[in-house]
Amino acid sequence: MGAPKVSLDVLKELEPIRAFSETRLRELADLCMVERAALNTNPFVSRGLAGQAVYLTRGELALVYSGGRSEVLVGGSQEARYPLGKRGEMFVSVRAITDVELVRIDDDLLDIMATWDQVAEECAAQATSRDAPSLTNWTIMSGMFSVNNLKYGAFSQLPAAHIEQLLDRFVQVEAKAGQVIIREGAEGDYYYVIETGKCRVERTVGGVSMLLAELKSGDAFGEEALVSEAKRNATVTMKTDGSLLRLGKEDFVELLKEPLLQRISMDEARQRVATGARWLDVRYPSEYQYDKLPGAMNIPLSEIRNAFDVLDRTCDYVVYCQSERRSSAAAFLLAQRGYRAYLLSGGLWGHGGGPGS
Repeated sequence: MGAPKVSLDVLKELEPIRAFSETRLRELADLCMVERAALNTNPFVSRGLAGQAVYLTRGELALVYSGGRSEVLVGGSQEARYPLGKRGEMFVSVRAITDVELVRIDDDLLDIMATWDQVAEECAAQATSRDAPSLTNWTIMSGMFSVNNLKYGAFSQLPAAHIEQLLDRFVQVEAKAGQVIIREGAEGDYYYVIETGKCRVERTVGGVSMLLAELKSGDAFGEEALVSEAKRNATVTMKTDGSLLRLGKEDFVELLKEPLLQRISMDEARQRVATGARWLDVRYPSEYQYDKLPGAMNIPLSEIRNAFDVLDRTCDYVVYCQSERRSSAAAFLLAQRGYRAYLLSGGLWGHGGGPGS
């Protein structure tokens, strides 16, 4: 038997996961780890909480905090909607007082999903308001924009501040079986991602065309010639009808460059706040309420544009999230519009996390 799988109904009750789209939740269900622990055991003896968002989904845990305070956490309760150990004070001991079930999710994976989904949601809203086509209505369902590819694939190194521009600049093109997309020896002009369909990659060796690879939905091609300024080293032809995402050379080069963000250390950030700057937390409210920095205001990344007219242009803002992903996107957007925004280098994770860090 395979490992147990978490249900969508369970994920829809957890914070901040419940804010994700149905498509993202289905992907996440395949990437979660479900663990079970027996009565009177410590579920975290062999594996702790570091790097993981861990939720109690069934059963009861007795948690003891420093000073002797204790509580019982019940799976399915309001408090159990939040990850263990990330709501302020960390417990010092734990014991299962019934058989329990836990769901583990990689922290970094969760943060990547939150970043892309919040940016995509806002991009879709902006496109609708200006009656423009929106990639985000369907790219979140594509192979290229799957969770695994965002974490490990071609876009995993993309600066978060450029996500909005990426979604805005890709063009969807339809292609027919047998159509040559790039030809060996030609100048590099576009970068491609296969949305649907399959391609074959061939190179001429000694006058004979050799099949090098077959590409499928989610695979990308064309970047080598753009990066190296060399000519195309292979021919890519559609094996089936399909749809491609196409990004121009100038956009490709620009989006791979680190944006001009003003990063500052925690010490420098605190000095700025002490002299009038404000902390700006761009996470979900359910994350913000438990470990916000003192005096921080909360404007989720997906709502940052709605705040442009109400934020004080004479004030400095120190923008933060957990990892720097969402905050870099927010700081870049604010800087583009003339605000003095500074990015907390490393995010909360880079400084131990929590208000006291």
